[in-house]
Amino acid sequence: MTTIKGVLFDFSGTLLRIESPESWLRAALTATGTEMAEAEIALRAAELDRAGALPGGTSPAQLPAELAARWEIRDRDARHHRAVYTGLARQVPLPRPELYDVLYDRHMTAEAWHPYPDAAEVLAELHRRGLRIGVLSNIGWDLRPVLRAHGLDRHLDSCVLSYEHGVQKPDPRLFALACRELGLPPSAVLMVGDDRRADGGATALGCAFLPVDHLPVDLRPDGLRPVLDVVG
Repeated sequence: MTTIKGVLFDFSGTLLRIESPESWLRAALTATGTEMAEAEIALRAAELDRAGALPGGTSPAQLPAELAARWEIRDRDARHHRAVYTGLARQVPLPRPELYDVLYDRHMTAEAWHPYPDAAEVLAELHRRGLRIGVLSNIGWDLRPVLRAHGLDRHLDSCVLSYEHGVQKPDPRLFALACRELGLPPSAVLMVGDDRRADGGATALGCAFLPVDHLPVDLRPDGLRPVLDVVG
């Protein structure tokens, strides 16, 4: 068995979790000076959640036909990503048209993301043990400032983002690129992620795979610690 010498982490639902739909909506309302009754905030937030409008949140309960094709390739291009998610949000009536873009912009801020409680500790320990560490994410925007703001970048050796390469997980080409960025063969790399299909696709290339549960941060205090046992 090949010794694991490097670990690739997914971003959303693995190292960090996006804020709740209600917190997301409240931030956009505050940013635009928009007032809304408490009952309506709760209602619209729930509708946005069902629409799948919050990137990193739940998937759409029903995907509008006009967005179906772009949904499948949303993480390959920044323009597709914005168009898809603002399009999903527009399924929900909001009092100001600018709110849809403000909501999208909000989800790219550090304040919208919360690291899992053990994320910093696990990254630091892997670094101490001499492993190579990278982030590999299906995403339509640059998450590096978010990692930096939360102090999670200091132990990273690489960051591979799907939209920068026009290819997304589970395409083996993206995993191959991420392994090259670590300077390691796939057989020496462990992929850690919450999506069994997308992240688990690493096994087709020969990487090991460790799944984690996409849970709120307060319900997953030590979901990343098994990584330390796997790498030994």
